[in-house]
This record gives sequence, C-alpha cells and structure tokens, in this order.
Amino acid sequence: MPMPTPYQGHFDGPQHLFAVRVYFEDTDFSGVVYHARYLHFMERARSDMLACVGIDQRSVHADGQGAYAVTEMNIKYRRPAHFDDALVVISTVEAVRAASCDIHQTVMRGDEILTEARVTAAFVSPDGKPRRQPAHWVAAFQPIINRHAE
Repeated sequence: MPMPTPYQGHFDGPQHLFAVRVYFEDTDFSGVVYHARYLHFMERARSDMLACVGIDQRSVHADGQGAYAVTEMNIKYRRPAHFDDALVVISTVEAVRAASCDIHQTVMRGDEILTEARVTAAFVSPDGKPRRQPAHWVAAFQPIINRHAE
C-alpha cells in the first residue's frame, strides 16, 4: 500500500488556497479557536504557497543563506471559528522587494471572513540581518503577485 502524502494547497489565479480543519487542540475551553492558532494556520498556508511556486526554504536555510522571518503583521479578528470547522486560508502576494514580501491572508469559513492579516516577511541571514532573497525566489513570485492589490 502506498504511503499517503501530506495535503498541499493550490492556486486559483493569484490566490493560494489552503484548507484546514479546526481540531479540539486549536480551541479554548469554550470550543472557540484560540486567537494565536490563526497564526499557525496562516504560517502553514504561507509555507505551502512558497512550496507550490518552487521555493525550497529548507535547502536555502541548510546552505546557510538565510530564511524568512515575519517582521510585521496586522491582524483583524472578525468572527470566531469553532471546533471541527472546515476553513480555507487564502494567501495573496501583494508586493515583492529585494529582501522582503508582503502577503495578504484571509481565513474563511465558507464565504464568511473570519480573520484577515497583512504580513511582511523579510529574508534574513543566519545572524538575523536583512539580506537580498535569492533571485530565483523573486522570479518565482512574479506570476502570482496580485497586480490589483489595494
């Protein structure tokens, strides 16, 4: 029997869609998703988005070149998610610069917006200083940048 492979999201135009299920461990005592868990959902979606466009974070990090670090996040919680909800994280790249990128993320339950965030991720060297991200990463972003971002 073949071993199952991990779930991978997909693109719909410039939007990357990543499905998540709310597990009991994601909730507080009342069954509502704990606010910090949305950060986990969005991190998984961003990492999956990068993998889907061919950005291999692990090899670049292993080569000692650096890694992405979130340097800014503005988040708005609109509605709560609950235990066993099926959610989708929609990620859209809004801007790419030499050493960073801006990503808009929305956590949805059906057609209802639960949480929205704007995230800036900077590429940093192993000693934590900003540096230019690999040129092939910048190129990989070009087809998915949302040219109609607000």
